[in-house]
Order: sequence, then C-alpha cells, then structure tokens
Amino acid sequence: MSDGLKQLRYETSEGLNIAIYQIRANKIRSFLTALGVIIGIVAITMMGTAINGIDVGFEKSLAMIGYDVVYVQKASWSTMGQWWKYRNRPDLDTDYAEQINRAIAANPFTELVVAAPQMSTFQASARYRDRLLQQIFAMGTNQDYLQTASGDLSEGRFFTPQESTAADMVCVIGDDIATGLFPYQSPIGKAIKLKNSNVRVIGVFRKQGKFLGLFSFDNQVIMPLGAFEKVYGKTSFVSIRIKIRDEKKVDEAKEEITGLMRRIRRLAPADEEDFAVNEQQAFKSQLDPIKNGIAAAGIFITGMSLFVGAIGIMNITFVSVKERTREIGLRKALGARRRTILLQFLIESVMICLIGGFIGLMTAVAITFSIQLLLPDFPVRFSPMLVLASLFVSVATGIVSGLAPAVSASKLDPASSLRYE
Repeated sequence: MSDGLKQLRYETSEGLNIAIYQIRANKIRSFLTALGVIIGIVAITMMGTAINGIDVGFEKSLAMIGYDVVYVQKASWSTMGQWWKYRNRPDLDTDYAEQINRAIAANPFTELVVAAPQMSTFQASARYRDRLLQQIFAMGTNQDYLQTASGDLSEGRFFTPQESTAADMVCVIGDDIATGLFPYQSPIGKAIKLKNSNVRVIGVFRKQGKFLGLFSFDNQVIMPLGAFEKVYGKTSFVSIRIKIRDEKKVDEAKEEITGLMRRIRRLAPADEEDFAVNEQQAFKSQLDPIKNGIAAAGIFITGMSLFVGAIGIMNITFVSVKERTREIGLRKALGARRRTILLQFLIESVMICLIGGFIGLMTAVAITFSIQLLLPDFPVRFSPMLVLASLFVSVATGIVSGLAPAVSASKLDPASSLRYE
C-alpha cells in the first residue's frame, strides 16, 4: 500500500472516531438533526414498498382473470363508468359462444381455443340450514368455462356437458362460501338454497383471493346456464370468455374475435362496433396513473423532508465548526492537512445521515410488518433494492449538506483559530 493511501486511511479512521465521539456526546442534537432524513427515508421507502406491493397484487389479480383469456362484453374496461356510451348497445347473447366455437373448429389457423358463455348477477344469496351468505356472485356457464378459468378445484368436480345441456341443478362454489356455509363438514353432495331453488354442490374451488382487493373469486357460485336461468332468469350481464393459444398474440386474437363478432352481429363495414373485446391491458393502462401519482407524491414528500434535513445538518455542522474553531486551529498548527479537516466534518455529516437512514429504514420495516399483520390481504412488498436506495440517498444527503461547512472548516487560518473565543 502506498504512503498516500496509508495516510488517507489513517485520516478516514481518525475522522470516523471523532465523528462517533461527537455524535455520542450530543445524542439529542444529532437525533433532531437527523429527523428530516428519517422522515425522508421513511417516505421514499414506503413509497417504493407501496408501488412494489401494487405491482405484485396487480399481477396476482391479472393472473386470476387470465393472461390468455379475452372477454367479449357490452362495455369496455378502459372507459369504466362512462355508461352513457354503452347503454343503447344491444345485449350480448350466450349463443354467441357456440357460434364462435363453430368458427374456431372450421379454422385450422385460428389463435382461439374455446369460447364459454357467462351470465351473472352480484345480488345473490346462499343458504344452508340456519347459515346465510349475502352479496355473493352467481354465474351461469357451461362445461367449457373450466378451460378459461385460472382456479383449480380443491375437492369434487366441475359439471359435465350432459349436466350443462340438461340444466341440472348443480353448482361449484368458492372457498369462502364453502367455509361460510360448511365450516365443519364437506359441502360435496349437500344442497344449498339459491333464491327459492335447491342446488346440489358438486365441487369447490381452491382459494384464490380478491381481484384488485375488491371482488373476491372465493365468493362465487357457478352453475349450468339453464340452471342459472331457472333461478335468476335471464340477465343483461352476459359476456363471452375466449381462451387464446398464445398470450403474446393477444392483439391478433382480438382482431380475429372482432371480425367474428361483427359477422355474428351482422354489422356493415361502415357500422360502429356495438360490443367490446377486453383483456388485462386495459387494467394496466389504468394502473399507471395511480402508480405515477403515488411516486410523484412520495418524491415530493421525500424531497421536502430531505431538503429540510439537509439544511438542518448543514446548519448544525456550521455551528459545530464554530464551536470547535480552536480545536481546528490546534490540529492545523500540529500539522493536520486541509483534507484531514474536511474529511473530519464530512464524515460526521454522512454518519448523522446514515444513522437517520438506518432509523428510517427500521421504521419503514416496522410499518410494513404491521400492515402485513393487520391487513394480510393488503399488497405490500419490501424490496432489498429499497435498502440500497435509502442508504445511497442518506450518503448523498450527508455529502451535499456537509460539504460547505467542511470546506469552510478546512480553510480556517490556524493563528486566527487559536485566538478564537
């Protein structure tokens, strides 16, 4: 090791020891000085945790509706809430699924696999003896639904083509319904009451969770279309679920579906489409503004906190320079270099910021753990990259805030400093 490196190592070690002594001698002042950094690190860490959690929860939710499933519906997902654009469109017909399946069978180059009809209502209730569950999601479909669904059965089976054609009064239920109505026994073979009809349970879906934290896939009852119509009648909530061969070719599949639906609807070339072909990209496009808003708010709060913290650290470091002017003069008189003095105060500033960053990280970890404990369904994800980012921000803040006082200390005249009172 060269003499220059040995000297730098010695100066850094000496500066580190002095910084530790000064911080320990002024604990409360050091903590209050680091408070702005603590708040900033908590803000930037929680912002990153929230965005990571949203991404994880969103990807999990998209997996529930299927990356390789496209939905033909009356309204578009990308313009939700603008009901006036779609209220005059004619309702879809469950028979469209059969027509699409015939077109799939006749086209060997199709990107489509199978189409399943779906009729649904959100205002259902289910009863078994003295137990009642309200606000459940009831759906009517056929045997092809299972090919388009992401969930697996934990017990029992799905209904057969024969049961679907005969409109047998059978159903497959979600995990929440199975737990709510049959907490101590298997629901298979039991008859639950839907509205005024008894429907026999033949299968239970494995627990899937909530879609975007709102709609639960575990709170649904699925039955043959004919059975659904017997219980709830025909509803306007009709959609066609279409499984595609390759999720990377969603755009090609959507074009093919659009062409099929225009023929089924008998639309002229100049006619506007009176249906929508939906897939998960519509939700992704709506998520980006939310993530950007969270990021912008987090960056603003972080920036303000770090700015205030940096000003506080700079001010305290200038005060420290004034308090230790005679010490600086004495060290310079004994041969200390400008670099040695500069490193001493710069290291002290960086150490205060690192301590603040560490406290901020621990606070953010505690908040994240508490959220996961109290709200297990709430998507939060603490990433190791956030630790590195927080430490980098802390060091950068320490260098920026401590540089000016450190430079001013290193430029002090030894003679004048020794006479300073």
